[in-house]
Amino acid sequence: MAASDPVADMLTKIRNASQAKHEKVDISNSKLKLQIVKILKNEGFVKNFKKVTKDGNVQLRVFLKYTEEGSPVIHGIKRISTPGRRVYSGYREMPRVFNGYGTVVVSTSCGVLTGKKAREKQVGGELICTIW
Repeated sequence: MAASDPVADMLTKIRNASQAKHEKVDISNSKLKLQIVKILKNEGFVKNFKKVTKDGNVQLRVFLKYTEEGSPVIHGIKRISTPGRRVYSGYREMPRVFNGYGTVVVSTSCGVLTGKKAREKQVGGELICTIW
């Protein structure tokens, strides 16, 4: 059975692998997922990622990041906008996650950005997920 929400499936895989203290997790590739993973890397939530070919399919291999004590850097990751309920926000009403300690990922007309960058560029869009 195919996932009706591939982004939520990706976030769940990352959340579960992080809680189980796995070194890496493989996710099916798409342009949107690649942009989200790039944001996760730039914001310091994952170590790295790379594209790998597995049985002829291109997948994203995400290397998870942990603190020196061994606890996951990702404390939580939550889908906001779903296929059944789209959530949009203007740049003035852009939510802050844990008073700036977390990150909100937004799909805008300028591409997929963090909430902070969307506020700077003064563009709103669809709220994809929050990470803290």
